[in-house]
Amino acid sequence: MKFMKLGSKPDSFQTDGNNVRYVATDLATDIIVNVGDSKFYLHKFPLLSKSARLQKLVANTNESNTGEIYISDIPGGPAAFEICAKFCYGMTVTLNAYNVVVSRCAAEYLGMHESIEKGNLIYKIDVFLSSSIFRSWKDSIIVLQTTKSLLPISEELKLVSHCIDSIATKACMDVSKVDWSYTYNRKKIQEENGNAPNWNGVRNRPVPKDWWVEELCELEIDLYKRVLANIKSKGVLSGEVIGEGLKAYAYRRLPVSAKHRSAVDAIVWLLPEEKGSVSCSFLHKMLKAAIFVDSGDTAKGELVRRIGQQLEEASVNDLLIPAAEGEPSVYDVTVVQKIVEEFLRQGRSPEIESLDEGDKLQEVRRPGILSDASKLMVAKLIDGYLAEISKDPCLPLSKFVDLAEMVKGFSRPSHDGLYRAIDMYLKEHPGISKSERKKICKLMDCKKLSADACVHAVQNERLPLRVVVQVLFFEQVRAAASSGSSTPDLPKGMKDLNSGSHGSSISATTNTEEDWDAVASAEELKALKGELASLRLSSGVGLCDRNGDGKGSVDKAAVSKMRGLLKSKKKIFAKLWSSKGVQGENSGSDSSESLGSGNPEEAKSTPSRNRRHSVS
Repeated sequence: MKFMKLGSKPDSFQTDGNNVRYVATDLATDIIVNVGDSKFYLHKFPLLSKSARLQKLVANTNESNTGEIYISDIPGGPAAFEICAKFCYGMTVTLNAYNVVVSRCAAEYLGMHESIEKGNLIYKIDVFLSSSIFRSWKDSIIVLQTTKSLLPISEELKLVSHCIDSIATKACMDVSKVDWSYTYNRKKIQEENGNAPNWNGVRNRPVPKDWWVEELCELEIDLYKRVLANIKSKGVLSGEVIGEGLKAYAYRRLPVSAKHRSAVDAIVWLLPEEKGSVSCSFLHKMLKAAIFVDSGDTAKGELVRRIGQQLEEASVNDLLIPAAEGEPSVYDVTVVQKIVEEFLRQGRSPEIESLDEGDKLQEVRRPGILSDASKLMVAKLIDGYLAEISKDPCLPLSKFVDLAEMVKGFSRPSHDGLYRAIDMYLKEHPGISKSERKKICKLMDCKKLSADACVHAVQNERLPLRVVVQVLFFEQVRAAASSGSSTPDLPKGMKDLNSGSHGSSISATTNTEEDWDAVASAEELKALKGELASLRLSSGVGLCDRNGDGKGSVDKAAVSKMRGLLKSKKKIFAKLWSSKGVQGENSGSDSSESLGSGNPEEAKSTPSRNRRHSVS
């Protein structure tokens, strides 16, 4: 730490009681200076020779013959006044980063300018600040922290702005010129363990670009915001480096900050414009914090916009944002819908690209494009999110359907994830109506279910009969195509089912609309269970290939069995298509566990529901 010594005489200030200070000398004191609760018994001559304010106060005192003057509002109080008084006596005074600002403010209050005496205290302090303090990284931070308790005079004297500019300038320096000490504990450096490729026993590690991050975390949010804004305005550091600084500050300060809302708002305001400057996970944490502290719509809207721009990087856990207090639902699905809308907007909004052509910089507007890879990642993300929020018994069907339909147009090779989400919703909401069950199942394309999902679906008593039949038929078509045999003709009932037509022209043996929307009865599925269960490998492994190739291919033997099974089920198809519906009450347990779930709780029986009994 830098310091400066002023004066050469020994310190002869002494204390008489708690609040009385005097100078030990043979000369009698001739003035009493009251500073707050403290009394200073001093001599006029050394004080008046350097302080314009004391000259004026003493002049007024001489007229009243009281011999006492009162100073109640000097910055820094009695301690700061004592430093100035010692300087007037020529006694030794040591200035450092902790007391230099308060001394400067007190000297300004007392009017200790060059016009009163050359080489006065203000001049000496200013030289010390410019030549030492502002050239030191750590001292500049300490000094900046001390300015907060001395506002507004520290601001008026430009001490705050000088500190901020000094810190920002150093943070933006080329790392090759950083030759001062700094604190950096954020990453484990290879050299510290002797693991660096070129390590020869001498530590010569390079200075990281974000070397300044740790120590700025010590600043209060108001000062931190001004420092970071100054750093950004210089345009030297990349958005990623600034993003690292914001991330470190948020993790360090938000849990202990007394100004949670202002801290969150400031960090959001400071976020770099560059996409990807901070991770999507960090943005989600900030959004959760903003909702928790009830930040304004501007801050929350900005976070939603930024998350939407890089939604493909998010995880399901990121999207699980708790609902506001008092809401019946567990999670805030509305904000996730807004995020997805922002993601979709990228495909509609034109992008602006800057092209450097010689000495001219031109902006070219191109149509907004979302890559197929990004769409696929977001579709899978939403499928997983829907599966999680489906466990909430208070989740309205409309929320589920609306969110699923937002990504319905994203082409994806498999609908297994969406099927799992739908099945989870049906399991946790057994009381929904037939029309609601039909509505949620229409989100899924049965042709895009894997063999494993098909095996699960045809045993699933939570699905409407139409879905079970569709799965069986499309699996038969797929099996026929794989074997090279002719594709079976689509039965008229199936054609009507797929086209949504269930008019009176359908054969009398065809199930009614109400029958198709009802869940498949236990009797109708029982015939399939035994042989479908045989598709499970004896080792307990499912249909997915476990040979270690990582491709998740379907076991050939299992597929072959499925083909044979489907070919042998013509009578069952006929029964399913021709059975007439009879309404009745029949309680039964779920036919299978939820797809992909290893939780035995998934297999609990469901409440009683309407079943359709087949009639021979």
